[in-house]
Amino acid sequence: MDRLNWLEERRRSGNLRQLFPVKRMPDGTLQVEGDGGKAVFHDFSSNDYLALSLHKDLITASRKYLELYGTGAGAARLMSGDLTLYHDLERQVAELKRQEAALLFGSGYLANCGVIPALAGRQDVIFCDRLNHASIYDGCRLSRARLVRFHHNDLNHLEDLLRSKRGQGEALIVVESIYSMDGDRCPLKDLVLLKEKYGCLLMVDEAHATGLFGAHGGGVIEEDGVSSQVDIAMGTFGKALGSYGAYVAASRSMVDFLVNRARAFIYSTALPPAVIGASAAAIRIVQEHPELRQDLFAKVALFKSILKQGGLESLGPSQIIPVLVGESVATVKLAEQLRQRNIFATAVRPPTVPEGTARLRFSVTLHQSDIVLKETATALLEILGR
Repeated sequence: MDRLNWLEERRRSGNLRQLFPVKRMPDGTLQVEGDGGKAVFHDFSSNDYLALSLHKDLITASRKYLELYGTGAGAARLMSGDLTLYHDLERQVAELKRQEAALLFGSGYLANCGVIPALAGRQDVIFCDRLNHASIYDGCRLSRARLVRFHHNDLNHLEDLLRSKRGQGEALIVVESIYSMDGDRCPLKDLVLLKEKYGCLLMVDEAHATGLFGAHGGGVIEEDGVSSQVDIAMGTFGKALGSYGAYVAASRSMVDFLVNRARAFIYSTALPPAVIGASAAAIRIVQEHPELRQDLFAKVALFKSILKQGGLESLGPSQIIPVLVGESVATVKLAEQLRQRNIFATAVRPPTVPEGTARLRFSVTLHQSDIVLKETATALLEILGR
């Protein structure tokens, strides 16, 4: 590959990714230093939905664990790094997700790349929603199982494929409960019926749902009442829970199986203790303070209502609000126009999303005041000419 030509082609098409250094402020805004001095941006690209990353209880717990247990685990958990605090957090996760057991991973990417190949191999088949996250697709490729993609949230298409391609080996269906780039929701109740009808395992990625949905913050699987029918519930601590790392929650036998089969778990150093402290505090908070979810979705409703008044539709049921533009160059230009108004909303382009579907992805969080939400929605409509 000619790397320079490849980079130039990415630049011409508007799809070149570049890092953008920022300083995060105590109120959740972003500070950027440039030739014109310091600029402050309202952050609409964060997944820190409940503003827990700056919550005093998480910071206190993280500091406490740091002082008690040091900066690192020192080893993988199957060596000497299996600190008791990991088991305490796994019990919390299992309770949150209404499962028998749980297992921690270093990140959501590692979880998906570790769990999927552990569950399916060369003689098996994976049925994967077309709009699943890149980490899910990478896990599918690593498994070497047959990969069958179905149209996004189209369970009629999935059933047609299950009838014709289910085969005799293991069959795994993988979906997200809240899709990270479209913000829409998987029809889990109907999906559970299909997985039982055709004898499949069901893995649900709840990265953007944990802490936000369900009476206790257990995600869409809790809200839809299907926790016991989902074989593997995966999620992350780095979004609504304001920390870092990931987990899977499942039956005790499934977790025991993954301890012995998931290479991303077996061969990774355990998460730092300070991260575990923050994650444990976050789970307690989302269980004990449902008003955080209620306040967030009041803000979501406010933001969407202004956009709808300006003619923007299909804004979805979640805190993730995509504004479809289409072409990458135009999307980058729109993001730059918003930054001129001190609004940070990242242009999401191929290959993260399909060709021709570049968009701005707005995340509503508790960091944003109602005034900021109103001003941002109004600015967006003005730039779009609405």
